Amino acid sequence: MAQLFSPGADAIYRLVLLTGVACLAGVPIVAAGIVRSDYVTGVGIAPQQPVPFSHKHHSGELGIDCRYCHTTVEKEATAGIPPTHTCMTCHSQIWAGSDMLKPVRDSYSSGEPLQWRRLNKLPSYVYYNHSVHVTKGIGCSTCHGEVTAMQMTYRANAFEMGFCLDCHRNPEKYVRTSDQVWNMTWSPPADQATLGPQLVAQNHIRGGQRLMECGICHR
Repeated sequence: MAQLFSPGADAIYRLVLLTGVACLAGVPIVAAGIVRSDYVTGVGIAPQQPVPFSHKHHSGELGIDCRYCHTTVEKEATAGIPPTHTCMTCHSQIWAGSDMLKPVRDSYSSGEPLQWRRLNKLPSYVYYNHSVHVTKGIGCSTCHGEVTAMQMTYRANAFEMGFCLDCHRNPEKYVRTSDQVWNMTWSPPADQATLGPQLVAQNHIRGGQRLMECGICHR
C-alpha cells in the first residue's frame, strides 16, 4: 500500500497545531493591548477643539483659578464647562479682534454654545461626583494630571476601574490639605504617611472595604 503522508507530514502537522494554539492564546493578549493603548483610550492625545484654549497659559502663566471657569466643581457632580460669557469677561477687551477667538465672539453673539470635544468620559454605569472628591481633599491633578503644563489639554488617565480602586483602597496616599487641592504640581509631602490617615479621619472618608463597595460607583 502506498504511503499516504510524506515523512515530513508529522512535523508540518505539529507546526500547524502549535501555530493555531499560539494564535488562540495570542489574539486576546494583542486585543487587550490594543484596547488599552493610548490610541484607543485617548491618553496623551489632545483632540482638536473649536478654540485652541491653553490651560498652560490661562492657569499656569496667568494664574487663573480652576474654579473661575469650572464653577460647579465644589457643589455638583460635574465640574462644568464655562459658558461663553465667562470667556468674554476678559476677551471683550483682551485680544478682542483676534481671528483665533472669532468662534468665541460668534458664540456669544448667537447664544449658541461652543461645541467642545469631551476628554474625560466615563461609562453610563459609573457614577462620579467631583464635589465629593475635591471637598474631601482629592486634588484635580490626581485624575487630570498637571493641567497647568498642558498647552492643549489632553486626557491624562484612562480611568480604568483599577485606577479608581487604587485610591479607594488607600485614600491616605492621595488625600491633601484643602489648600493643596488646586495645586497641579502637588506631590505627597515627607510626612504623608502620618498626615494622610489624619486627613482621612478629619474629612470623614470611608476607607477600606466600605469605599470599595460596588454601589459607591455603580448605581
